Amino acid sequence: MNRTIRVSAVVLQKPDGRVLTVRKRGTSRFMLPGGKPEPGESPVETAMREAKEEVGLVLDRERMELLGEFEAPAANEPDHLLISTVYRHPLVGAPRIAGEIAELRWQSPDEHADDLAPMLLLNVFPAIG
Repeated sequence: MNRTIRVSAVVLQKPDGRVLTVRKRGTSRFMLPGGKPEPGESPVETAMREAKEEVGLVLDRERMELLGEFEAPAANEPDHLLISTVYRHPLVGAPRIAGEIAELRWQSPDEHADDLAPMLLLNVFPAIG
């Protein structure tokens, strides 16, 4: 791995346990809503802003629960290591495609599709059980 990418992301789950995943335009892998921080932004602020920009959900900072900081190969940038600060937040409202998102999919953590980002498979799904 030559380079490191830092991001923040958020787990949003339906009562049946399925997790909201998104696929960005021009990419083939599904991942959590999230992205890179803007200058001066904290990880939690990044996750909240990205959720609003990508799926139209306004999250409450008080309800953001840190799931952990994880490392995995980046899904869309070869030879890059992804370091992701991942939060959990109760599902509020109905997510919709916005910003750079091409597709939404509710994914069961037990079903390991071959188009999921390594971060989900290696770290997030095992952490949420």
